[in-house]
Amino acid sequence: MRIAIIGGGLSGLTLAYYLQQRGVAYDLFEAGARPGGNLLSPLTPEGYQLEAGPNSLLLSAELLELITELGLEDAIQDAAPVSQQRFVLRGGQFRALPGSPPALLASGFFSLRTKLRLLSELARRPAEPVPGETVAAFFGRHFGPEVVEYAVRPFVAGIYAGDPSELLLSLTFPRLAELEREYGSLLRGLARGPKAVRRRTITLRGGVQTLTDALSARLRNLHLGRTVKAIRAVAGGYELDIADLEGAAQSTRQLSDGPAEAYPIFHDGPAEASPAYSTVALAMPTYVAAELLRPLTLPGALAAADALAAVRYPPLTLVYSAYDRAQVAHPLAGFGALHPPAEGTYAAGAIWTSSIFPDRVPAGQVLLTSFVGGAQFAEAAGQPAEQQLAAVHTELTRLYGISGAPRWQGRYHWARSIPQFDQHLAAARAAVAPLAAHGLVAAANWQAGVSVPDCVKYAKGLAERLATGQGVG
Repeated sequence: MRIAIIGGGLSGLTLAYYLQQRGVAYDLFEAGARPGGNLLSPLTPEGYQLEAGPNSLLLSAELLELITELGLEDAIQDAAPVSQQRFVLRGGQFRALPGSPPALLASGFFSLRTKLRLLSELARRPAEPVPGETVAAFFGRHFGPEVVEYAVRPFVAGIYAGDPSELLLSLTFPRLAELEREYGSLLRGLARGPKAVRRRTITLRGGVQTLTDALSARLRNLHLGRTVKAIRAVAGGYELDIADLEGAAQSTRQLSDGPAEAYPIFHDGPAEASPAYSTVALAMPTYVAAELLRPLTLPGALAAADALAAVRYPPLTLVYSAYDRAQVAHPLAGFGALHPPAEGTYAAGAIWTSSIFPDRVPAGQVLLTSFVGGAQFAEAAGQPAEQQLAAVHTELTRLYGISGAPRWQGRYHWARSIPQFDQHLAAARAAVAPLAAHGLVAAANWQAGVSVPDCVKYAKGLAERLATGQGVG
């Protein structure tokens, strides 16, 4: 058995690590010069520790185990206690989002009509999930439009950069469908069901990229700057056509103004044939996987390629704005604030980075990370850098009572950010699944889930299934 892994992001690196732990032969190919994919933590010359991907990590059992195995326990940094408070913009003012149903009923966050709707939800009878129901439709049925507009829409934008009117409940929050089936009322189910354990919010010293840096350092068969140009079916498995990436250093994502693609596929230059592999793990975005599958003559490969190509990745820009603490009137006592689209803002919200992890900025300064774009704010995501930076500063000045110009601003642009867990992704998963019988398996976040813990858990499980012969066929 020998396994080829294409894509050196978190999923590919974790899969390779656990295969190596089990003594399974593998090769991991990453087209760029830097492993880690979306986990990228630039440190600017001015002393700002930024995150271009996940800003923090929810510590699951699998993630803690991996961090411990990699010897990173001392690098764990817990979020400041104040970060447990979350805010939502409403009526031009930041309102603390209540943390429980009783607190929600006691607060003035929602109208009396919606509070009565919440109480009436307790009377709902158990019911089977509605096939293909969106997140917005589900919450609308249970709690009404105000909850959708001022809680669900900003929350989904913060996690998926998505639109709850498009995302499927079954792919995003399947536990809620289970509660409806068992209890009818979500509120009753949350009260009576197993209590969710609040997971620690952490980062690693040096940023979340420390995790993928440590993973890549442990791998014996990681090939950087090696582009897989084609997958060819041969007797007993697959061969890969592989080429060196000319100017590999140029493929590394930098803090820059222009859009960039993380996973180039076709490059000029001679290709060389690889050894034969029994299994190929696709640990790259859907649009890259589609181009590799399309030429294959395997049953279902073309349909899978078409389905993968249809998955949507909205553009998203992160704008970083630093100010002297004295410039900002707002106390910034929380994790950050989300902006419902109904508020008509430019950005989808901002994380108060320096409140969560105070050592990420020079002393006496604050850092706000604003999110421009996503499915609900897509128009702003493609604007020129100068326009984005100016618009964000203007909005921050109004919302936070800021005086004067920022000490520093920068941005990071994702032309394609997070895969959207909608009907297109559901179709792609269904189309790719039969290919496992032919030795082609999915190992990316569009299969595992968008969070770091989801990707780690899925990759570890996939490695175990492959090692024991259960991952294919």
